[in-house]
Amino acid sequence: MLLYILRRLASAVSVIFVTLVATFGLFYLAPTDPAGVICGPKCTPARYEEIYKSLHLNEPFYQQMLGYFQGLFVGRTFTSGGVTIECSAPCLGYSYALGQPVTKLLGQALPITISIVFGSAIAYLIIGVAAGTFAARRRGTSLDRFMVGGTLVVGSVPYFVVALVAALYVPQFLPFIPKAHWTPLTENPLSWFAGLLLPWLVLGIVNSASYTRYSRGSMIESLGEDYVRTARSKGITERRVVYRHALRSAMTPIATIFGLDVAFALTGALFTETIFGLPGLGLLTLRAFNQYDLPVLMGGALIGVVVLVLINLLVDLLYTVLDPRVRLA
Repeated sequence: MLLYILRRLASAVSVIFVTLVATFGLFYLAPTDPAGVICGPKCTPARYEEIYKSLHLNEPFYQQMLGYFQGLFVGRTFTSGGVTIECSAPCLGYSYALGQPVTKLLGQALPITISIVFGSAIAYLIIGVAAGTFAARRRGTSLDRFMVGGTLVVGSVPYFVVALVAALYVPQFLPFIPKAHWTPLTENPLSWFAGLLLPWLVLGIVNSASYTRYSRGSMIESLGEDYVRTARSKGITERRVVYRHALRSAMTPIATIFGLDVAFALTGALFTETIFGLPGLGLLTLRAFNQYDLPVLMGGALIGVVVLVLINLLVDLLYTVLDPRVRLA
């Protein structure tokens, strides 16, 4: 098991490194002028030259990339307006458009995105798995057909439409669900929960439709396995057969989908944050794209790659816990 984890970690590091180099190369070759965007329409040649050198755009590609990797491990120094700025490791660069280190900007935005994604993920996993298990146990009945049809209807409506309608009308007609807002958990846990309740419910209900179908199909397959029939023949209660044996095995493919959904949601929460006015990672990345703020874009890309790789690793390790038939070679 330890050797397997070490191999997976080595593979994860290599994927992160290759992706980071490729992303850096794409930004380097992009036909953009971040120095001109930062300098503004009334830019003087002297000011433009200062910003151009501050961004290290006058250096060759390999020097810029080595400087970026250096910042990750030992930190870097930046110059803005004649002032030297120290950026301690892990330094993801300095945003001249916003006048702050990228690490600080990501540190402010990431907790918001994490709160949105993991809160909603718990909601749609519980709702979807419970509804799918319920439908699988009543396969072919009117309740089963109603639930499957309901999930198709919910899944057919674009998410941004549901989110817009919810953001506009839910706080008006349901006063106990307040308008979405952000309060740090450490400042006021109750306000943090209340401010994220609406995005959690919207994301949870919309995404639970697909998890209901996934869980239903996986449960139907698990309930037809030989070990389930053997457990029933031994006189084990139906509740224990379903929830202790069949559900545990059925969760294996759900874990894969859930892990990928959480990873992609962390790096793509743009719709939710824009509609509900939450200044998370998606909104920060969008603004950085409009301003050609390459350090922020690089930092967001690095966060996304690390999250995807780590969640894939956790899902692989979770297989052995959920399904005893899975064995590592």
